[in-house]
Amino acid sequence: MTTETLATDAGDARITWHPAKKARLVLAVSHGAGGGIEARDLRALAETLPGHGVTVALVEQPWRVAGKKVAPAPKTLDTGWRGLWPALAAPGLPVISGGRSAGARVACRTATELGAHAVLALSFPLHPPARPEKSRAEELLGAGVPTLVVQGGNDPFGRPEEFPEGDFELVEVPAGDHGFAVPKRGALTQEQAVALVTDAVVRWTASRG
Repeated sequence: MTTETLATDAGDARITWHPAKKARLVLAVSHGAGGGIEARDLRALAETLPGHGVTVALVEQPWRVAGKKVAPAPKTLDTGWRGLWPALAAPGLPVISGGRSAGARVACRTATELGAHAVLALSFPLHPPARPEKSRAEELLGAGVPTLVVQGGNDPFGRPEEFPEGDFELVEVPAGDHGFAVPKRGALTQEQAVALVTDAVVRWTASRG
């Protein structure tokens, strides 16, 4: 694992690399608006994917690196992501653009422009809680590249059944919330819920190259 800090037009951002020995892909994933790369799903992907030939780059947006508690406007998040893209593509491998929540929106909005190989959207915030009329489906549907959505069955930002038909694959984490936390007495343990996420991404990336 190595960490590098890079300057972008939105401020300094940080990449923590978890390299695969014989990498065939890079999975670059960023955090949401309410947390960082310590999120359970991002940590699990960084631990699991390198063993399957996928280098994982955990991206911290400039606002997190600067110690701020509130994420900036979407266009500023996109600026930070664009500024990091040359470093993410530097290994010379296809790059899957990904993120959780707000990070997933960034990945979708910029995928075609940056030449992403595919998009991984973890807990895509289809709408604000209790505001289904404020749909962000257009961002997801406009990604323009193969897309995997992993969504909690009880995510207040959009349950799986709320998603429109589209050219993307959706995997549900039963009873999972926005952070893929599941009830203590539910059908899945927390460990099983996280494994469902990583297994889905391992399977999907295997088909991407």
